[in-house]
Amino acid sequence: MDFAYDARTEELRTALLAFMEEYVYPAEALAHEQLAAQDDPWVHPPIVRELRAEARKRGLWNFFLPDAEYGAGLTNLQYAPLAEITGRSPHLAPLALNCNAPDTGNMELLLQFATADQKARWLDPLLAGEIHSAFAMTEPAVASSDATNIETHIRREGGEYVIDGRKWFISGAMNPDCAVFIVMGKTDPQGADPRRQQSMILVPRDAPGLTIERAMHVFGFEDHLHGGHAEVVFEGVRVPAANLVGEEGAGFAIAQARLGPGRIHHCMRLIGMAERTIELMCRRALDRTAFGRTLAEQGVVQNWIADARVAVEQLRLLVLKTAWLMDTVGNRGAHTEIQAIKVAVPRTVVGIIDRAIQLHGAAGVSQDLPLTELYAGARTLQLADGPDEVHQRSLARRELKKYL
Repeated sequence: MDFAYDARTEELRTALLAFMEEYVYPAEALAHEQLAAQDDPWVHPPIVRELRAEARKRGLWNFFLPDAEYGAGLTNLQYAPLAEITGRSPHLAPLALNCNAPDTGNMELLLQFATADQKARWLDPLLAGEIHSAFAMTEPAVASSDATNIETHIRREGGEYVIDGRKWFISGAMNPDCAVFIVMGKTDPQGADPRRQQSMILVPRDAPGLTIERAMHVFGFEDHLHGGHAEVVFEGVRVPAANLVGEEGAGFAIAQARLGPGRIHHCMRLIGMAERTIELMCRRALDRTAFGRTLAEQGVVQNWIADARVAVEQLRLLVLKTAWLMDTVGNRGAHTEIQAIKVAVPRTVVGIIDRAIQLHGAAGVSQDLPLTELYAGARTLQLADGPDEVHQRSLARRELKKYL
């Protein structure tokens, strides 16, 4: 087995690490200052636009998309260490490289399932970073961990579809540059197969009847840089029938195709979040003295740091194996591993960040360090793209089948 990254990956890693040091890390505090000074906190601050322009000029753009015609042409295995680096500054770096959720998953969905006209209208400007998008699946009134529960209704009336429903935690929707929603709803609520009742449809932000009701808080954060997480209401929203993605009844399958790559991208970035956390832990432990010794000399702190290093190395290998399987046998062939990392990585990284907060004392829960935002992001990923328990249920069933 060869654990070395190939030449192209190493070249891009070097360029990306330099970009992070020269541009991204220095911009972190400035981005929050500019947001606070703006009349509209949901508009990207000027520094974000500067970062995106510089990243694109350097060729650090659309790494996530393996199709060379539209993206960087990288495999999942090549993208993994790059996504990890962006995870060290998860609110700025992915956005700077046009590799931020939910746009990445939406671009992959459009590339795979959209018509030529739909691609021209929505995919091309997304790839160019000219607009943003949202994926509207989760609903407040049902257990959305089971996507067959969704109640949003999409009905055909002549040459149009009419959408009625309520969605929430729709990431990116507060940003005024979010120009399109990919909405999942039921076109055949009484269909015999519960996985063929749903469809996907493209809804422009300015469609009459679409209302952004409020921004949802996540552990007290509004996540302005990523466009927030909105509650959205669709009341008699009419769009052309040509806005349907794929065919009627294909919504559930399209959602699953979209969420697989998204799950591994989250896990790749989480490794970077953990690495930055370990770095903060080590610097703090060496810098602070308690009871006559540095924190680094305290046995419990040494155990925390050692356990964190062991865990991150294990997680990285499993993520890389998953990426390799996705490249070689496809997403279906990597299904078990995708679910395994989706359970293991967020859970473990939450624990690492929690110990880092403890090590930093009061500073750990303050706005002076990124730990609380990192914690909120990692903890949320135990729910996003399917809660842990759903993935564990599926994994257990697959394991048990071996012995029936």
